[in-house]
Formats: sequence, structure tokens, C-alpha cells
Amino acid sequence: MKATGLILLLAAILAPLYWFVPMLATHSTEAVISQYIGCAALIAMGMTQLMATRFRWLELLFGSLDRIYVIHKWTGIGAIIAVLLHDTLDAEVKGLGGETALTDLAETMGEFSYYGLLVLVGITIATFIPYHWWRWTHKFMGAFFALGAFHYVFMLKPFSVWDPLGLYVSAFCALGILCYLYTLLPFGFLHGRFGYRINEIKQSGDALAVSLEPEKSGLSHRAGQFAFIRFENQGKSEVHPFTISKAPDASKSLRFTIKPLGDDTRHFASKLKAGDQASVSPAFGHFSRTNGKRPEIWLAGGVGVTPFAAFAQTVTQDSAPVHFFYCTPNRRRASHVEEFEALAKTNSNFHFHLIETESQGRLNADKIEAALDFPISKATAFFCGPEAMRESLKSGLRSKGLAARRFKYEEFEIRSGIGLEPIFKILLKLIGAAFDRYQTSRQTR
Repeated sequence: MKATGLILLLAAILAPLYWFVPMLATHSTEAVISQYIGCAALIAMGMTQLMATRFRWLELLFGSLDRIYVIHKWTGIGAIIAVLLHDTLDAEVKGLGGETALTDLAETMGEFSYYGLLVLVGITIATFIPYHWWRWTHKFMGAFFALGAFHYVFMLKPFSVWDPLGLYVSAFCALGILCYLYTLLPFGFLHGRFGYRINEIKQSGDALAVSLEPEKSGLSHRAGQFAFIRFENQGKSEVHPFTISKAPDASKSLRFTIKPLGDDTRHFASKLKAGDQASVSPAFGHFSRTNGKRPEIWLAGGVGVTPFAAFAQTVTQDSAPVHFFYCTPNRRRASHVEEFEALAKTNSNFHFHLIETESQGRLNADKIEAALDFPISKATAFFCGPEAMRESLKSGLRSKGLAARRFKYEEFEIRSGIGLEPIFKILLKLIGAAFDRYQTSRQTR
């Protein structure tokens, strides 16, 4: 995660204070604070819409796409908290004139935006809600943001939308709406611009290895990166992010190793076939090795083996020593084991350790240290797998002398929760209280 993007994001949210602070001398403090918080929420939501576009240049500001999704999530949650505060504090500034039909409509649109965003954020952080439901409902996030922008433009406020402050906030509203419309474009129109055709499908452990050949010009990628793909099979329209489990070569061919974890991927084995077409996005991610002189420790759990299948194809006789620890319940469920074992037999710099957890127990730092022929403190560790496993091994390796900056990983899940059960219950109570206030306000009008 890069500091540059975070600083720019924070600066964008704080900038309106330059105009709001002088208002404290002439208007109610509570109202000015509420007005600022509402504007800050719109700016934050505009930025979350920008981050949802997956523009490649965003990685220059924020880091790899997995980090962008983390910032996107927390910025969105922060924006909703700001909306809650804006709704709680009295934003009415006296002396601005009477309400018109347009301002009344703007207030109603603001209420719709408020309740809609609360519900959608609740669904987002509630990871027990199925992914396909979340993905479908998440498309409405930008629509509710647009209602909030309408509320901002036409509600009574202590400044005009044509003032510098008004134009500043309006610019973020326009940016967010344009980015939202961009994300609604069909996948193949801009994102999935590389056409591929399935060349081979093989079962590899409990995953499916799908090899593809480009129909025209294929995408360029680095070992360890991932891409979004849609299989154009029997009207299939779901778009999935998968790690490319093959190192780049001149043919631009790809391989995706897909574990049947969701409603859609469970049917790939029976529905996908050689010759089917696929649309593939550009490659994303910064999870890559340099093939330098420092020894490496690779750590994989389950389907986290996929980037290492690509990494393994880049190991040469001149590479520094590599020890790969692949954790799986048993050998039968492991993917690409034969490839790793074959490489270990022909390349003395590559050492493969299959950890069958059902019989050998969980991997820990002591077991890793015992298997190495170099000090842990001299190595760089690469990890891909479940978060709990990552935190356990990271802590253990650091206690053995591994520097934190040499433990490399990317977020395993694009959608993640926040320790949700109690928070989700609180959010439901807030939604209920907000609805009660709405009903009361409608009755008193």
C-alpha cells in the first residue's frame, strides 16, 4: 500500500475545511460541522467509485489492485459513518430561505440514498451473504451515490454550487457518477479486451487447470499476477478474478487453476470445454519475484498454490535457493504436484515440501527452519493462502529473524469482512432507527 494515494485521498477530504472554518463565525457550529461531514462523505464516495474502475494508473498511487480494494472498502465504510453523523447532527442553517418543491425532492432523494447505502454496505461487510448476491447488489452503490449528489446540489446550504467550495465538491460528485457509469459498461467493451480460446482442461487435485491460447494478440503479464476472466460459454456472464498459474512466454498463452469454491465455479468442470471462447482483462498485481541472489521461502495454502505454479517456471539453474512449502489436506487434493516434483529433481536450487496437514499437522516456523539450508533472516518469504495461516506464519518467521518487509503477499480475497457479527447487528439497529425517523418525518410534513 503506497502512502502517495492515501495522502492525496486524505487531502481531498480535508480540503473543504479551508472554506468551512470561516463559516463558524456566522453560522451554527453544529450545522457547519454537519455540512462539512456531508461533503466529506460525498468526496470519499466519489473516490471509492474511482477505485472501482480498476484503472491501471491507480496502482501507481495506491499500490496493487488488492490494496486498492482494501482502501476502497475502508473509504466506503468511512463514508457511511460520515453519512450517519451528517444525519445525526442538525445540518439546517437558518436564514437561507424557505423550502421549495425542488429542495423537498432533494431531501427525499437524500433519505433514499442514506437508507440504500446503509443496506448495501451492510451486505458488503457481511461475508456470509453469498458472493453473487453481493456482486449484484453492489452495482446499485453508484446509483444511491448519485441520489446523494442530487441531494447535495439542490438542498439549502450556506454556499452556492457555483462557489469554489460548491464546484470542488460537485467535481467529486461528477467524477463518482462518471466512474460508476464506466463500471456498468459490458466487460468485453473495455476490461475484457483480450480474446482467448480454451485449449485444454485438466483436473489437477481438487482444482481445474484451464489452459488458453490467444485468438489475436494476447495479454502481457508477470509470473504471480492475476486477471479477470469471463468464459463465453452457454451465455455465462460471470466475471471472476483468477491468478495466472503459468509464467509468460512468447506465445502469450495462459493457464488458470480454478478451485470450485462458488456457485459458478462449481459447474466449470461439467460446462467448460476445449474451444470455448473467453474474454480476459489486463493483468493486475505486484506479487512477483526478482530471481535475485537472496534465498526464497514460498508458502502456499490450498488454492494459494496458483502464483507459485507460475513462479516455479521462472526458477533457473542460476537462481538462489528456493524452498517451497505447499500446505494441503492430502496429496490427492493438491494441484500441480507433479510439476513441482519434476522441477525439484532437475534443479538443485528448488526444494519442494508437500505438507499434508491431515497427517503432518499444520506448518509452523520451527518446521520451516528445520528444512532450510540457510538462515531465515537471509531469506525473502512469499505467501499466498488464508489470512489466519498468513498471520501465524508471518509472526513465527519474524520471531526467527525475518524482516517484516521481506514477507511478501497479496490479499487473498477481494471481498473481505471486518469481524462482522456484532457490527452487522449494530448496523441493522441503525437502519431500523433511521427508518423510524423517516416514518416520523413523513408524518409530520
